[in-house]
Amino acid sequence: MSEAGDVSELAYAASAPGRGTLLERLFQLSARGTNVRTEVIAGLTIFATMAYVLAVNPFILSQAGMPLAPMITVTAVAAAVSCIAMGLIANYPLALAPYMGSNAYFTYQVCLGMKIPWQAALGFTFYNAILFFILAGTGVREMFIRAFPPYLRSGIMAGVGLFIAFIGLRNAGIVVADPATFVGLGNLDSPPCFLALIGVVMISLLLLHRVSMAIILTIIALTVAGLFLHGADGKPLTPMPAGFVSLPVSMAPLFLHLDLAYPFDHFQQSFPVILALLFTDYFCCFASQIATCQRAGLLDQDGNMPNMRRALCVDAGAAGVGALLGTSTTGVYLESAAGVEAGGRTGLTVIVTGLCFLVALLFNPLIAIIPAAATAPALIIIGIFMMQELTKQNFMNLESATPAVVTMVLMPLASISDGIAIGFMVHVVMQLGLGKGRQLPIFSPILAVLFLLHYLFG
Repeated sequence: MSEAGDVSELAYAASAPGRGTLLERLFQLSARGTNVRTEVIAGLTIFATMAYVLAVNPFILSQAGMPLAPMITVTAVAAAVSCIAMGLIANYPLALAPYMGSNAYFTYQVCLGMKIPWQAALGFTFYNAILFFILAGTGVREMFIRAFPPYLRSGIMAGVGLFIAFIGLRNAGIVVADPATFVGLGNLDSPPCFLALIGVVMISLLLLHRVSMAIILTIIALTVAGLFLHGADGKPLTPMPAGFVSLPVSMAPLFLHLDLAYPFDHFQQSFPVILALLFTDYFCCFASQIATCQRAGLLDQDGNMPNMRRALCVDAGAAGVGALLGTSTTGVYLESAAGVEAGGRTGLTVIVTGLCFLVALLFNPLIAIIPAAATAPALIIIGIFMMQELTKQNFMNLESATPAVVTMVLMPLASISDGIAIGFMVHVVMQLGLGKGRQLPIFSPILAVLFLLHYLFG
């Protein structure tokens, strides 16, 4: 459907008999076969499936040195503003929040691994958003997508999943550093390990029984259990909260604290990180939007999203706003599909979700006490979800399997940026070796050369 077609449909919705309400004019409820009650229920459903973000994102980013309590506020505000913007601007039931995967890369590989200050990492996120916006608003996005064949995109998403799952296992103490084998098994009879393993099983069983709130219910249950279990320091895993409800903690320690000069002073170090953020965020966004809208029946006859440019631009804007607020990349969540299953078909769905994130700000004291053992199972399960991309791989075909597996394995073992860069170079070299160089998009060899120059002279 064209932009002109969308405008015509909006005009018809505004002028047709019985379609004159404000919500009808804004969201085309009747045209999409829904109503206000259904949209509200769908929005609440999405929030129930995504509420774990309020606990997991602040915990991960706090390990990069960012203050925990203000980060809870930033996470909620970034999610709320982004959801409401998607609803009003693009009119799609696509909920946004700080990405799982981007936050782990931000903390463990960029800040802790490369010793880059979190303020500079926020600057990387902002520049990533600018590049994302350029891609989304121009025809470059098609060229960009074509440069990465489907098997390489699947390898990237599966690699991010492996990385997230590994972080969950490490945070729970299930795997630990080992001088002989690099990684070893932790003390499984310790309370954190025990709770985390129980949590993984609990989430899986609840999901198999189609309980939409599986992750947040498990986090709540493990947090309560942590009140009665003690860690190695003899203290309860879950401290008692200072209260149950309070006014939101100020965002001042994080708001506008991004360092925009760092990439110019350390270009060779910063360039691969910004590209890694761009690639992973763009592919995750693209896949999440298409998958959710397909389930909602919102694709046209050619399998394309009407107004996709508008939705991508909102996603890019959300990443930039998130960086200004003080969090890692914000983007579309696959949990949006839960709202679609509940009947959500318009942007009103995610406006309700955004308002729920704002209400959740009142419960900052309870969110702040959630222990690592309670959030680790969520990371492991999310990693499993992302690794389901492996089902799209043909491992019998080395032409596609080799670059995909190199990408996927290097992401958790080296870094996400290294996995993408080296996997992409392997892909281009293999295509040249197979005599398929002329079939490569012009952008592919250029990008491969840039990656090679980075490793030779970076």
